[in-house]
Amino acid sequence: MRKPFLPLPFVLSLLLAVPVWAAPNAQEILAASDAIRNPDKPFSLTTKLIEYRDGKESAEMTLVVYAKSAPETGRFRNLIRVLEPARDANKLMLKNGNDLWLYDPSSRASIRLSPQQRLLGQAANGDVMTVNFAQDYQAQLSAEEDTLDGDRKSRHCYKLTLSASAPDVTYHRIEMWIDTGNSRPVKGRFYSESGKLLKSVYYRRYEQQLGAERPMEAVIIDGLNPSWVTVLRYSDLVWRDVPEAWLQRDYLQRFKPE
Repeated sequence: MRKPFLPLPFVLSLLLAVPVWAAPNAQEILAASDAIRNPDKPFSLTTKLIEYRDGKESAEMTLVVYAKSAPETGRFRNLIRVLEPARDANKLMLKNGNDLWLYDPSSRASIRLSPQQRLLGQAANGDVMTVNFAQDYQAQLSAEEDTLDGDRKSRHCYKLTLSASAPDVTYHRIEMWIDTGNSRPVKGRFYSESGKLLKSVYYRRYEQQLGAERPMEAVIIDGLNPSWVTVLRYSDLVWRDVPEAWLQRDYLQRFKPE
C-alpha cells in the first residue's frame, strides 16, 4: 500500500505549529534573584553578625550598611559603619569600584582591604557588602532540581554556576540555587580559585521589605567544619539618601553618623 503523500507546505506548517521549548536565560534568572536580595534605590540597613562554634555563640558584631549603585555599571558601592563591639565602634569600610578601604578614627588612617579577608567567623568583608551577582559573574544553567532550603523544606530550583568576570570579586566560583516559582535565592556554595568549598549560605526569613519579599537572614556554614556557623541578621531596611561624598575615600575622616 502506498503511503499518502503530504505536500511540503503542509509538513512545514505542522512543524512550525509545534512549540519549541527554550531554556531559561541564566543571566536573567540571576538578575531577578539579585532584585529580590537588593532594593533598586539607595538604602541602608543594620546587619548583625553572630558566630557559633559547636552550637555556642562565640562572637558578634553589628554594622550599619549604606548602599548605592553606580549608574554607569550597576555595581553597588557601600559605606559600612561598625556599631559593636565597642572596641571597633565607628570604624568605617568603604567599597567603591575595585577598592575596599578600612578607616580607623582613632589613628585617622585608612588601609586597603581584601574582600576575601574574614570579618567575623565565616563572614568575609565581601559578604557584608551589597552585591549584584549578575554584574560580577557569568551564569550558566546547570540543572533544574529540588533542593532543601534553610528550613529543611524542598524547593524546586534552577541551579546556576557562576564564574567570576572580574578579578576583584570575593569568590572565584559560585553555585546558586534559585526558586523557579518566585526567583528567591535559596542557597549558594562558594569556592576558591583552587576549587575548595569555602562556605555554604542559606537565605532565610523572607519578609516584605522595601517593596519586595526579601531574605532577612543568611546562614553561613564553613566548607570544612559544619559546626562553625555565622548568621547574618538584617533589620531596619529604609530608603536612604546616600550622598556621593560618603563614597569617597578622602571623606571618611569627616563622616559624621546621623
